[in-house]
Amino acid sequence: MKPGAILATNTSTLDVNRIAGFTRRPRDVLGTHFFSPANVMRLLEIVRGTATAPEVLATALKLGKTLRKVAVVSGVCDGFIGNRMLEPYTKQAAYLVEEGATPQQIDCAIEAFGFAMGPFKVGDLVGNDISWSIRKRRRVERPGYRFSTLPDRLCELGRFGQKAGGGWYDYPEGPGKPEASQAVAELIATQRAELGIAQRSIGDVEIVDRLVFALVNEGARILEEGIAARASDIDVVYLTGYGFPAARGGPMFHADLMGLDQVRRRMREFARNPHGDPAFWTPAPLLERLADAGGTFNAG
Repeated sequence: MKPGAILATNTSTLDVNRIAGFTRRPRDVLGTHFFSPANVMRLLEIVRGTATAPEVLATALKLGKTLRKVAVVSGVCDGFIGNRMLEPYTKQAAYLVEEGATPQQIDCAIEAFGFAMGPFKVGDLVGNDISWSIRKRRRVERPGYRFSTLPDRLCELGRFGQKAGGGWYDYPEGPGKPEASQAVAELIATQRAELGIAQRSIGDVEIVDRLVFALVNEGARILEEGIAARASDIDVVYLTGYGFPAARGGPMFHADLMGLDQVRRRMREFARNPHGDPAFWTPAPLLERLADAGGTFNAG
């Protein structure tokens, strides 16, 4: 590329700083993470690398405005803002299935809360093999990385989602008409038996709280690390890119309205569940401090 041309990557999980470090011009490198389908989704995460020049960042923001996108600046981390928070959300969804819920119940519960689509419908839409590939990489890179093997086993059956004719759901009448899958029900039953988990009844309130508070806790870590400049940036990401219900204002705003002490209390309840990964529910330091002080993310 000619000198001065901006080098932008659309990756959501690769290290932008590492990519920049391979070039002789790291100041010209940043991330422009569009969301699929890019012609429809309004969100654009602009990822500022350690060496990204201010004028390069400003040009990328101008590009976002020209394309009529809602641009949010993120720092560099695995998954940036949106997908980094999505991983704990989907992790809890898988644990909930192992404990007794069905993919349909979880999708229905979070959609009743106001999400545009539940996590299992989303997985089938974007392709379950994408997250499978990311998990395989993370297991190599992160000793002790923990995630249910149920989604992996689904992919091993070739059930990558709508593009494969089946994922968490069957699609006998086409992509827009998901139906409960007997093959998936059998896979789940096998997984529970192998793990020695007795199926229990799980209410919709627990489902929603576990999924949403997983987002909130990771969002608190992102704020404390400076990956996001402010809580409202995180909310904008989830309102414009992930189908979070607009009436609830985004995950961080929703947590503020509930009261951070109440959020923390629920997380401590979830930590008593041995299967839900008790360490997962350790409140982020920022959440602890704000809850102790009676504060909020958006006023902080």
